[in-house]
Amino acid sequence: MSCVFCRIVAGELPSTLVLESERVLAFRDIRPAAPVHVLVVPKAHVDSLFELEDRELAGELLWAAAEVARREQLTGGFRLIANTRHDGGQEVGHLHLHVVGGRRLGPMLAR
Repeated sequence: MSCVFCRIVAGELPSTLVLESERVLAFRDIRPAAPVHVLVVPKAHVDSLFELEDRELAGELLWAAAEVARREQLTGGFRLIANTRHDGGQEVGHLHLHVVGGRRLGPMLAR
């Protein structure tokens, strides 16, 4: 298994768990871009958001992202990011959502 997130899901690589359900895992990013930076991933491998066809899993991923924000007390707001494929900036070929917050965030896109 070469996918780093699949290896985290399988327990082969360490992570700091924030939330787990039957189909979703959320853990802290090892290179945080803000005080709170949590990755929410499906346990089953899906290459990117573009390939996600399971509507129930899509809903569970969004619910998990919101639950992470609640648990992390991001009451002032947060950003949810889904970098998709190469041109969208996706660095790991496994669907993942970034829950980022804990401070006022800057512009959404760099020019």
